[in-house]
Amino acid sequence: MNQKQLQVVAVIVGCYIAAQIFSDITSLKIILLGGLVVDGGTLIYPFSFTLRDLLHKSAGVKVTRTVIVLAAALNLLMAGLFWGVASLPVAPDLPPADPSHAFASVLAPVLQIVLASILAEVLAEFLDTEAYQWWQKRFGARHQWGRVLVSNALSVPLDSAVFVGLAFWGLPIDVLWGIFLTNVLVKGAVTLISIPAIYWVEETSAQEG
Repeated sequence: MNQKQLQVVAVIVGCYIAAQIFSDITSLKIILLGGLVVDGGTLIYPFSFTLRDLLHKSAGVKVTRTVIVLAAALNLLMAGLFWGVASLPVAPDLPPADPSHAFASVLAPVLQIVLASILAEVLAEFLDTEAYQWWQKRFGARHQWGRVLVSNALSVPLDSAVFVGLAFWGLPIDVLWGIFLTNVLVKGAVTLISIPAIYWVEETSAQEG
């Protein structure tokens, strides 16, 4: 792998981990998007599937599996940090409008979101990895669009079902169902739009499983 390829991999890894972390935080807010109820993380998380595919192609399956685990560990660290900071007392004499007073109520609940997200991410992203790897071994450099389409078609519903079911358990069933459907639709749309991106990066020779 030459220096240019290493730079590309570094950018993909950074963007992938950022997408994971940003989506966990923004998932704390349930929003109305085009008349559909969805968690805010849906605006950014679907891109992590495309980034995972790009990483797989440019760095190989072993690096991809390592980054999936790393992202999960960093998300867990983030949740622990938020919980720890939220549990500490606010400095005295701060005005009521100071954001410090709202920190615990806004960010402390991220623990449930992150735990649900980590489980969903690990299950879905590893399924995505294995499906991608199977397609790559079967077809080689041909039909690269199929790597993205097939792997995401399997991982997106699994990710959405696990995440929505665990992160928002307790909400009315119609709300859960609406969030699930919107998640699948948005992630599916991002998959279709992002298919050409698989041709933007060079294939690494490290494709052993």
